[in-house]
Amino acid sequence: MVFMGDRATLLETGRFVRRRNHLKGDALNAAFGSPVLRDKETTDTCETPGTPEIIKATETAKTAGCAATAENTGNEETGPAESTESPESAAIEARHRRAADAGDTASMSILGALLLRRGDLDGAEPYLRGATAEGDRAAANNLGVLLHQRGYVDDAAGWWRVAAVAGSAPAAHALGRHYRERGDEPGAEYWLRQSAEQGHALGAYALAELLEHRGDVGAERWLRAAAEQGHREAAYRLARMLDRYVDDEPHDVFGPPRTGPGGSGRGAARKGDRPAAGSATGRAGEAEQWYRQAAARGHRRAALHLGAILERRGEPKEAGRWYLISAKAGEARAACALGFLLRDAGDEESAAVWWLRAAQEGDGNAANALGALHAARGEQQTAERWYRAAMDAGDVNGAYNLGLLCAAQDRTPQAEQWYRRAAYAGHREAANALAVLLLQADDATGAEPWFSKAAEAGSVDAAFNLGILYSGRDEDRMALVWYERAAAAGHTEAALQVGMALLHQGEEQEAERHLRCAAGGGSAEAAFRLAGVLDSRQSPPGAPALGESMPAKTECEEWYERAAEQGHRRAQVRAGMLAAARGDMDSAARWYREAAEAGSRNGAFNLGLLLAREGSEPEAALWWSRAANDGHGRAALRLALLAARRGELGEGQRWCARAVELGPAEVAERAARLREALHQELTA
Repeated sequence: MVFMGDRATLLETGRFVRRRNHLKGDALNAAFGSPVLRDKETTDTCETPGTPEIIKATETAKTAGCAATAENTGNEETGPAESTESPESAAIEARHRRAADAGDTASMSILGALLLRRGDLDGAEPYLRGATAEGDRAAANNLGVLLHQRGYVDDAAGWWRVAAVAGSAPAAHALGRHYRERGDEPGAEYWLRQSAEQGHALGAYALAELLEHRGDVGAERWLRAAAEQGHREAAYRLARMLDRYVDDEPHDVFGPPRTGPGGSGRGAARKGDRPAAGSATGRAGEAEQWYRQAAARGHRRAALHLGAILERRGEPKEAGRWYLISAKAGEARAACALGFLLRDAGDEESAAVWWLRAAQEGDGNAANALGALHAARGEQQTAERWYRAAMDAGDVNGAYNLGLLCAAQDRTPQAEQWYRRAAYAGHREAANALAVLLLQADDATGAEPWFSKAAEAGSVDAAFNLGILYSGRDEDRMALVWYERAAAAGHTEAALQVGMALLHQGEEQEAERHLRCAAGGGSAEAAFRLAGVLDSRQSPPGAPALGESMPAKTECEEWYERAAEQGHRRAQVRAGMLAAARGDMDSAARWYREAAEAGSRNGAFNLGLLLAREGSEPEAALWWSRAANDGHGRAALRLALLAARRGELGEGQRWCARAVELGPAEVAERAARLREALHQELTA
């Protein structure tokens, strides 16, 4: 029995950069229908600024403080910043300055916001303080921003409280963030909820972050609220959450329960905070929609996940378009996934370019792919270099693939070293490969624990190999346990072994089920044994009567033929016999000949019978001679009879002696009588 896993191929664990001009961008854009994005379209910026929002004051004090923009901080994880207001013309600024100097509150607020946005803190402060003194909440918020930028955090919080109490959602958001930074979660939740319930997207997102940190299921509601207002990071996080809901129960999404000051377990959810019910399919579809929204707004990781969804669905062109967008924005995993997509499409050269780009950014899977590519080209040193790069990037597959490379070069000690390193890191296929090496070195004691570790970790090959190991020790019960585990995971040879064991135990129905699985998986032996089970249940077919059409093939004969087509000699002989019984002599002759040419003595004997019936005795004698020389007693008897009819008495006696020697008993008895008759004829 051949052990599995000693010559595996590259293990692809994921299908998941700064821009470089040498890539074939135009060709890829054309291939996937993707627009070439400008830098500003692909650079991820922050929708949850590290500094508070500057409220865009308006012409009317009634609406001042309702609109807000966010400053960019360069955070790659979040969505795009709100576009900043175009600078006011000098004339408009001058008009507001005159009005502000004349004591107009709205103009003081607007001018202070303009100067603050420009970075002129000294110029902005007196106008903002003046407007704040007159009760302008936008100015109070912006004064808080100004003081925060100067490092007066507590003073800033005081003015944000003034603005928040007056109804400013951005100020409530800033105050909530301030409390959270200080570790006051109850205070942070209060003000962030005030902001969120006023429809403020950043407040809703910050509240969702806080609730998620606490393990509160209400996080989904506020992520959804922020996403519906166009917050791209919220859309991405909501999609990730829905993805996890598809795989896990809703109460497992945020990890283990946490204990807080207000009681044990998860944070209590407010009414309406719990996640909406829905089927896994519905949630998966909704997740895709949010990924799409975030990706359309330039979120590179959302584009990566959207591409993965489309690839799994069988839409490679659309998947490639999103992978390309994400990769151009600097997502190494997307560049790696794009490389796999291009390789699958037959464009290995472009795939290598994207893998190189991803590998240079530290993607271990891309480095592994490059290693496999160079190994397939016979460039062993380059392959080894990339496998080592994958290992340095923290990808344990690098060590496993180095082991494969060394094993292919018959560098067994080095292969064992790398397999062992990967196996100790938890790589199940490396553990299986290490066990195979140890077993080949006659170290069954050392191999068994590694087979067990790999099998328990889910390696199907290791489970099958454990079955072989126990079977070799005549521990059939334990062998069957591991064969059954491997068979349940779809291992063809294991299903065959289970089927044969059940046949031996007389459990024909259950054996048939496993044999069908193995035969459907391509096992010729399983197809032959399944045909044997079916064959035993049916009566032998009779030859068609004169004028009758040839009977149709039975399922039994079809399975024999499937095994025969894979070169199974016994199946070829049996398929020929069933074809002959149906009257299909051409098919019978074909199967007998294939079996005979492959070395089957029964095939050679039966082919000789067919040829003799057709009058081709000389050729029949050739096949009978081959069968008799291989130990077929009936073929020897046929040759003796043929020699006797020709008058070649000495030759006949020789074949009679051979038939007596080979048997079986019936043939030996007939051959002995014929030999005696020939002896009397010779001595008469």
